[in-house]
Amino acid sequence: MSHNQKESNKALKLGIGTNKVGGHNLFEGLQDEDGFDIVREALDSKVQMIDTAYMYGLGRSEEIIGEVLKKYPRSSFKIATKAAQDPENDLKINNTPTFLKKAVDDALARLQTDYIDIFYIHFPDENTPKDEAVAALNDLKKSGKIRAVGVSNFSLEQIKEANKNGQVDYVEDAYSLVHREAENKLWPYLQENHIGFVPYFPLASGLLTGKYSLADADKFDQFTKEQFETIISALKLVEKISENHNASISQTILAWYIANPSISAVIPGARNASQVTNNVATLNIDLTETEYQQIDTAFENF
Repeated sequence: MSHNQKESNKALKLGIGTNKVGGHNLFEGLQDEDGFDIVREALDSKVQMIDTAYMYGLGRSEEIIGEVLKKYPRSSFKIATKAAQDPENDLKINNTPTFLKKAVDDALARLQTDYIDIFYIHFPDENTPKDEAVAALNDLKKSGKIRAVGVSNFSLEQIKEANKNGQVDYVEDAYSLVHREAENKLWPYLQENHIGFVPYFPLASGLLTGKYSLADADKFDQFTKEQFETIISALKLVEKISENHNASISQTILAWYIANPSISAVIPGARNASQVTNNVATLNIDLTETEYQQIDTAFENF
């Protein structure tokens, strides 16, 4: 994997995931005021993309973001949001053109903006032809309501169907240094078709922050004992590299994603404003070619 970091583009690749902004249905103990602080800190720190979804608080995340956005120049950041869960049908997944067009209008109202930079179909449904779903969003792109069309949690075959007419701009899917299946399954097709890739769960639900040890193996039963030992060993290497940059392990991992030319943007989440500040400090890290390859190799079997 080549390391082709361009300094001028680095800041453009750092966003923020906001499932903990208003996502009361997903996390216990969230306070709206913390959500407002997170978004303000992100925009004050010149974070380039705010990634949200209807499902984060059933619209509440978008509402909080919309309130904050009014005080900032709209052209200085991008908003990405997602929909598929139908509030009028017990949150059943719905990709029909009628639903998606209404979902975009509803999101625009909650976000208090007149356009959305990337609108993703959050999950595929069982029946709607994917190219028809994407065509509906492409109509909204032509009208200016959205700037780019995305799909999330789609299999490669579903992405191909969705992109039958070349109308998919972005794919968002799970990816991290310990979940690298997308590199072989998705990236060749995405790159061939000039489709951007945005990973979620980049820190693997905290595993890649360095806060766990071998004693925590039972908390991550998706990995074998040997795999978990490999991860902990790899993180010790990352820790050494992070010391070279006066950075944390998680910041160094995020710097690897930012330096990866196959990744369009990285969107780590935050539960409070200080975590946003810590994520933004990632931009101070310039991994050397050797360091980038060392991290890549340490996790190559995932």
